[in-house]
Amino acid sequence: MRYRVLGPVHMTPRTPSAAKPRAVLATLLVQSNTVVSTHTLIDELWGAEPPRTATTTLQVYVSQLRKILLENTGGAAAQPLLTQPPGYLMRVAPEELDLTVFESLRAEGRAAYGRQEYAAASRALSRALGLWTGPALSGIPHGPSLETSAIRLNELRAEVLEQRISADLRLGQHQELVGELMALAHEHPLRETLRCHLMVALYRSGRQSDALQVYHQARRSLVDELGVEPGPVLSRLHERILASDPSLAWHGEPERGPAPVGGSGDHRPAGGSSGRPAGPPLWLPPTVADFTGRENELVVGARLLARAPAGRTTVLALSGRAGVGKTTLAVRLAHGAADRFPGGRVLVTLRDAGGRAVDPRTAMATLLRRLRGPLAQEWGTDGDAAPLPSCETELAELLHARTKGRTMLVVLDDAVSEAQVRPVLAALSDCAVVVTSRQVLGALENVRHLTLDVLSRPEAEALLTACGGERMRDDPEAAGEIAGLCGRLPLALRVAAAGLAARPHWTAAGLVRRLRDERTRLHALALGDLDVRSTLLTAYHDVGEEARHAFRVLGQAALPDFAPWTATALLGTDPARAERLTEELVAAHLLEARRRPGRLTPVRYGFHTLLRSLALGTLAEECPEEGVAAVERLCRAFLTLARHADARMAPGRDRLAYDAEPVPGVVPRHVVGSSPLRWFQEESAGLSEAVRQAHAAGLWGLCSALASSAAGYYEASALWDEWQSTHDLALDAARAAGDVHAEAVVLRSLGDLAWQRHRTSSALDRYRLARELFTRHGDRAGAGRCLSAEADVLLALGRADRAGRAYARALAECRSAGDARGSAEALRGLALVALRQGEQEEALAHLDACESAARSAGDGRWTEYARRTASALRMALASGEPGAEHAVPLEVRPGVWLFHPSGPDQRAA
Repeated sequence: MRYRVLGPVHMTPRTPSAAKPRAVLATLLVQSNTVVSTHTLIDELWGAEPPRTATTTLQVYVSQLRKILLENTGGAAAQPLLTQPPGYLMRVAPEELDLTVFESLRAEGRAAYGRQEYAAASRALSRALGLWTGPALSGIPHGPSLETSAIRLNELRAEVLEQRISADLRLGQHQELVGELMALAHEHPLRETLRCHLMVALYRSGRQSDALQVYHQARRSLVDELGVEPGPVLSRLHERILASDPSLAWHGEPERGPAPVGGSGDHRPAGGSSGRPAGPPLWLPPTVADFTGRENELVVGARLLARAPAGRTTVLALSGRAGVGKTTLAVRLAHGAADRFPGGRVLVTLRDAGGRAVDPRTAMATLLRRLRGPLAQEWGTDGDAAPLPSCETELAELLHARTKGRTMLVVLDDAVSEAQVRPVLAALSDCAVVVTSRQVLGALENVRHLTLDVLSRPEAEALLTACGGERMRDDPEAAGEIAGLCGRLPLALRVAAAGLAARPHWTAAGLVRRLRDERTRLHALALGDLDVRSTLLTAYHDVGEEARHAFRVLGQAALPDFAPWTATALLGTDPARAERLTEELVAAHLLEARRRPGRLTPVRYGFHTLLRSLALGTLAEECPEEGVAAVERLCRAFLTLARHADARMAPGRDRLAYDAEPVPGVVPRHVVGSSPLRWFQEESAGLSEAVRQAHAAGLWGLCSALASSAAGYYEASALWDEWQSTHDLALDAARAAGDVHAEAVVLRSLGDLAWQRHRTSSALDRYRLARELFTRHGDRAGAGRCLSAEADVLLALGRADRAGRAYARALAECRSAGDARGSAEALRGLALVALRQGEQEEALAHLDACESAARSAGDGRWTEYARRTASALRMALASGEPGAEHAVPLEVRPGVWLFHPSGPDQRAA
């Protein structure tokens, strides 16, 4: 055998000398033939604060192990330590690892015991115990994974020891066992099973008084250490010894003799009236074979259950959105804790077949029915035939009596509220309880809470591969996209992978295409009775109608991540009520509250991708008219905020007329006013999406006005693609509405975009068409500004004379329309033409007039532009160097620079 973990970690013929490589070896051996993630190994070695070089250092340890492994095999065998995403895999043959051999012998012994072949059971279990050389996984530092494994293995060793002693007692070896049992009882004074075995061995050896003395010592230890009385098994055995119960005596019939009481793995009736082991109550669904991830949660849960104090109820509450795997984790914990809870492990679902919450009385009655059969056998009663009381108080008293003194684990699955769970918890005695719920049951007292989130990306992809087989493994890019489209929700991942596996004609890429449409995504995540949408709908129906309405409407948010003011606008209510409803949805795990430190709105709300799909679907099915009204309210709010921010950034910019004032109190204008650029940066994606929503809803005026309100930000931030896509929609909306003026405004903005992209021909066409539309509409100021824009393009092409004439016409149009800002633009252009033609004094005069016009328009941006441009020109002229004024880079507009124009190919930057 090459590897040992049942004692000091050892590898034959040479073991790494350093502690951390041995810890890596031990972690891989305990999970041999299974991929152990890099994340798990780093947590094991360094805990919650790994060094920055953790990944590199781990790779060094793995390299050292590989070298030693090849040394041990002499290079004759293949390398057993493989790299396999997301971590490493240790290939170990069954006979090479003492743990695997131990498990095999343990199973063999238990099976023989169940067949009442006690001699064979004793031999197999003794061989299993002979593999141990000390405490499991000793000699190395323990992280969370190894600590859990060590606890589990040491408990398994104790369980095997107790069952081997039970088999030997059935073989009549009571006298030979007395010494061993006395030593064990001294070493483990709180293990009642060992005390029971010792009392039986002493009684059968003719030492009744010593057997009674063992009971009193056990009772004293339990009372002094834990403050509890002995359990019912030990107490009942004490009574039988006092009564000299003849069934306890040894009759020389090893295959038919009475059972020693309470042994682990030996749950026959204390009176010896049954010929078969009854076993503790076990009502658990099978654990999921391809369980993936949740290492941290498993460690936390296992530690809590392992440290559950005797005589007191310990509660772990698992919460999280529907489909996140709460029940799967609870069942996994329960199956892994078999040796810690010899009194039984039972799961009770707190909903009926229709998904409705059951009352506490029904939950207690179900739990009692699952407990009473084995307990009735053990207590020597015929309780199976007795009807249960109907009164909740009497049920609670009976449940308390039947769980008192037993080390049991109860899983209360899918709880709806604290009021449903609290009476059941109060009735349970001496139990560990795992409660799962979609809501955080924060009002429960003395409960450890654990909230489950979706899987990490590596875990999600590993689960898809485990469930979906080769097709997922062969197309990792598609698997990664499927994981994202499923929101890394375990239930959705399982359904997606199972659906692919069940349809050989499908491909992973084809499944991706089916999942991409947000509105139909949930339809692709159904297979037989596995239906993600139905599961999510149960959470939706758990909340009241007001919250359901909020859930549906908030799905219309422009983006899955949105600010509180967005919720207020969508719901058409006041901020306080909007906050109450969003927080109710957060508590039900239908919405997420996401902290964004440093942002204008540090707390934002968001949908899980599948819940957003559910919101859109339920809105379309139940009340589609709510959607258009909500979108209009949201777009009006966006427009008001965007105009407010744009007015702060560019006070003189012309804007489309539209009554955009939403419900009073909705819009936090003080936030926008304090930092308009930051507001645009945080909300620009939502604003662009709002333009698309308005267009899709046929809100033509809002669509055009929204796009126009963001043009200044798009220009300042060089967001050419967003500028183009939103204004294409706005132009289509203006034409659909027959709004000539809106069409002209959008066309002029598209002309600015074309000019910025050096597409001069397209820019001129759009400016000229916009000017024609402005003129048709009677907007002389708009026409004048288009003329200035055309002149800018001509000047950039080196056509100064034509540009000068266009600027002059623009100035005349704007002055006649009383447009001071437009006049400032035209005067700025005339100054640039004069400078090109070498008329510096005339250029300065035009710049001074530009500054005066901008000041009268109240436009500080253009006022400062004219002042700094004139100052730069004066400084160049004052230098006295010939041509110095031509070497000065000039702004053709605020923030848009034109470097020395030496020919017609020059472009505005």
